Amino acid sequence: MQEFTFYSPTKVIFGRHAEDQAVPEIRGFGGNRVIIVYGGGSVIRSGLLPKIQDALSNAGMPYTALGGVKSNPRLSLAREGVKQALEFQADFVLAVGGGSVIDTAKAIAHGAANPGTDIWDFWLRRLPVEKSLPVGAVLTISAAGSETSDSSVITDEESGCKRGLSTEFNRPKFACMNPELTYTLPRFQITCGVVDIMMHTLDRYFTHTTGNNLTDEFAEGLLRNTIHFGRIAPDHPTDYEAMSELMWSGSISHNGLTGLGAQTDFAPHQLGHELSAMFDVAHGASLSAIWGSWARYSYQYGVDRFVRYADKVWDIRREHPEDAALAGIQATEDYFRGLGMPTCFSELGIGTPEECVLRELADRCVFGGARTVGSFRPLKTEDTYAIYKMANH
Repeated sequence: MQEFTFYSPTKVIFGRHAEDQAVPEIRGFGGNRVIIVYGGGSVIRSGLLPKIQDALSNAGMPYTALGGVKSNPRLSLAREGVKQALEFQADFVLAVGGGSVIDTAKAIAHGAANPGTDIWDFWLRRLPVEKSLPVGAVLTISAAGSETSDSSVITDEESGCKRGLSTEFNRPKFACMNPELTYTLPRFQITCGVVDIMMHTLDRYFTHTTGNNLTDEFAEGLLRNTIHFGRIAPDHPTDYEAMSELMWSGSISHNGLTGLGAQTDFAPHQLGHELSAMFDVAHGASLSAIWGSWARYSYQYGVDRFVRYADKVWDIRREHPEDAALAGIQATEDYFRGLGMPTCFSELGIGTPEECVLRELADRCVFGGARTVGSFRPLKTEDTYAIYKMANH
């Protein structure tokens, strides 16, 4: 094993009726005045939001609520939430929803704890986050892992800029995880979630760090588990075993465990972020659309790693290492297609963008040449352009 520091302080309440523990947990973490953050009408129609509101009222805890969070969460709504939280004098932020809702709640928490600061300055790295309000989550979508992660992604819709922020202040205090709350998800949301779970592990797994055997075993086991239950869940969304396995896999995939001691990559995530920022496509779909192109462009920088991936995850072996590596990449793309997920731009629904658009995507991805992307094969502007071009069919 390599050296690492592991910090995963989120208290997880997992299983049927887990959401019933939200209010006691808020109280236990010092909350008294709560701002609830949620997305669309599903949490209202299902009765989940009214149930939590009634529980807060019965506990004598004042609350206010902010709805309307969308996929690829917007900076403008987070800013509105900060204002609402400050006016209400909230001391706790409760997210009821999936990753976009939880990421928005984290942004609101940072802003409410730092009055007078524009939260976008945190995401642009102009200011460090040094304090925040506590956040709790009632999870309704298995995908992003934001309920246990140190990250939060926000999109500035005015500039079309999507940025991620990692800080220990992003860690929720608790996460209530009832797999039954995911039973009503549309098929597309389930399959997007499966891809996102896999990618949070793959972006850690493809590394040049060696000697991390137990960490690798964690990652490979999680990938096999997600692949297996990812085949079941879309057609059987009320299968408790499948939905519970995906829910727990989503949390483990992004709490840091599957990459301990290793240098992480996350280039496919950065490439996908620019697609979802420009075209407002679902995050999971952007990842499946770009991953195969990234893998084929990068695998020769670590053929042995791709050979291990093919062997341990897909049970694929070939006489020649390069054949095995490419077969593992193909198996991954075939799996995505089997889920009905895109593996190129036309399948993503954005057509085949013109050369100038590909160039703009590439330039945005590397911040105008100010950074390289990833570590497995560090990507400069021409590299990101080449990958976008490979996916453009």
